[in-house]
Amino acid sequence: MDNTTYHIPVMLDACIQGLHIQPNGVYVDLTFGGGGHSRAILAQLEGGHLYGFDQDSDALINVPDDNRFTFVQANFRDLRRYLKLYNVLKVDGILADLGISSHQIDEPERGFSTRFDADLDMRMNQSGDLSAATILNGYDETELHKIFGQYGEVTNAKSLARAIVAERANTPIQTIAHLKRLLEKFAPRGKQHKYFAQVFQALRIVVNDELGALKEMLEQSAELLNPGGRLVVMSYHSLEDRLVKNFIQKGKFQGEVEKDFYGNLQRPLNPVNRKAITADEAEVKRNSRARSAKLRIAEKI
Repeated sequence: MDNTTYHIPVMLDACIQGLHIQPNGVYVDLTFGGGGHSRAILAQLEGGHLYGFDQDSDALINVPDDNRFTFVQANFRDLRRYLKLYNVLKVDGILADLGISSHQIDEPERGFSTRFDADLDMRMNQSGDLSAATILNGYDETELHKIFGQYGEVTNAKSLARAIVAERANTPIQTIAHLKRLLEKFAPRGKQHKYFAQVFQALRIVVNDELGALKEMLEQSAELLNPGGRLVVMSYHSLEDRLVKNFIQKGKFQGEVEKDFYGNLQRPLNPVNRKAITADEAEVKRNSRARSAKLRIAEKI
């Protein structure tokens, strides 16, 4: 497969520069996907090694034939455990390009996109048990209300949850087309596409426990990095970016930063860029996915 059709990396140059690659260093690409970031990292390695993580078995077709590269088919929340299997206890840089790949969106049967009709799946790891259909047909009204409100920031989340419970009592909601017919009754006029995207985002986050996995990954990354090592994370919605920003700035996900007796900040990482880096207009024109991307870079103290 042509890797550029599988996934077009966003802000590729900024990500690679952010890693501040040492040719003999050890690096981790936590979201291998089409391999675009990994190939750019490998181009700068001489004597170093790169580990690429991806829970999606589809990514295997993009693995390079390169003895400096090791592919790990696993969720990045298990970063520390899998690196330990390879006797890797410290690394020099970690990169994560969060969210779903272009390939996952463009494959109708995966159920990620509102453009196609398919079963409501949305599993990044296709051997996982929980699907979007399981949530829609099995979770109670209170749980659905919380999911749509908290993870999709849907304004009429309570009404939508009630309607889903009423609908499934007659016919289980199994397909994208069925769900869209229901959503159209609640979507603001002229903003149907955005409304669908919010609901799909909420379901996808829960199906894959994306925020839980992100928290675990960030904490492990801080432990694994060598002093001076870099963490580079790109996120695509405010829920992810808030967690990344708070962890980099405060060393935790909520509350105020702690200080020691001398007033020094108690956090494992220092922000390299004060504000999130965003894509320029030219890149957004080439790749619409870049519009919502926020890139944050931190260095291990």
